[in-house]
Amino acid sequence: MPFQKICEKRLDKKLNLKDLSLPDIERFIATLGKEKYRAGQIMKEIYQQGVASIAEMTTLSKDFRKKLEDIAEISNLEVVRIQSAADETRKILFRLADALCIESVVIPGKSHPTLCISTQVGCRMGCAFCLTGKQGFKRNLLPSEITDQITILKKRLPEGAEINNIVLMGMGEPLDNYDHVIKAIAIMACDLGLSFSGRKVTLSTCGLVPMIERLGRDACVNLAVSLNAADDKTRDQLMPINKKYPIQTLIEACKGYEMPRRRRITFEYILIDGVNASVADAEKIARLLRGIRCKLNLIAFNEHPGSPFKTPSYETIEAFREVLMKYNYTAVVRASKGREILAACGQLSGASC
Repeated sequence: MPFQKICEKRLDKKLNLKDLSLPDIERFIATLGKEKYRAGQIMKEIYQQGVASIAEMTTLSKDFRKKLEDIAEISNLEVVRIQSAADETRKILFRLADALCIESVVIPGKSHPTLCISTQVGCRMGCAFCLTGKQGFKRNLLPSEITDQITILKKRLPEGAEINNIVLMGMGEPLDNYDHVIKAIAIMACDLGLSFSGRKVTLSTCGLVPMIERLGRDACVNLAVSLNAADDKTRDQLMPINKKYPIQTLIEACKGYEMPRRRRITFEYILIDGVNASVADAEKIARLLRGIRCKLNLIAFNEHPGSPFKTPSYETIEAFREVLMKYNYTAVVRASKGREILAACGQLSGASC
């Protein structure tokens, strides 16, 4: 969202400082007659000191804080519930200011946990295997609501300080909320903000081709593409977006994606028994992705109430992976964690708020 439009919101409500990037805050405080360096102080107070209100910003004078409080605020999401699975995965239910809800997931790792965050309430993409899509689309999240999932959990959870990987793979399609997501990524990457390296931030998309092309120019993050089929007929059935941006169009966009030389695109492939998990399907995928610097995350379908799909057998999954390895692809079967609390891939809904 352009800075001018953000500031116009002050006409009917206070400006949320968490919706602003560092350059936005610099322009904002300039309108108040304050020095540019004060913007850095504000960013550090919010994202590194974890203040919950403007009154707590002790690096600012009392007069300046009072002036800010009259026209601005700092929002904070409400944590409704934290569920823990046997494998130490945690699912967090947040309530937004308008009483809608979203979910985030903290996934344990060998060295550091990964935080999976949401970018929309619901989703309009309608992927057949995803529980989030079954809830329909409610609205986009603001930059503040995206980054709040990080700041709150880093402070609230025992393992929060150790979180160093962020994946935008929760509820919603990140590229369908492009402007707010790009603003949130800028805050994540800012040295005075959340200070995450672009190597530690991954955005997952179902394949909004024009936005993939923009993302490569506007941010330096890892790209994960939810592929799930090697032919248009199957992908049309699983992912309606394919009817607008067919597989070959998507592949060409991936080939043109701007990224550092040593990075690779991740193709996520949800294996569904009897649908897309055969050896023949794997052969098609191997041919389709030829020439792209990539790796594959193979994900066994996580069953959830109301879905007609089934999880493939271990033997089926291994046979699929072996074909890809034969063609020298890096193919990893991703462990599905947190399934018993509906925290695994494709199981988030935010519907129990």
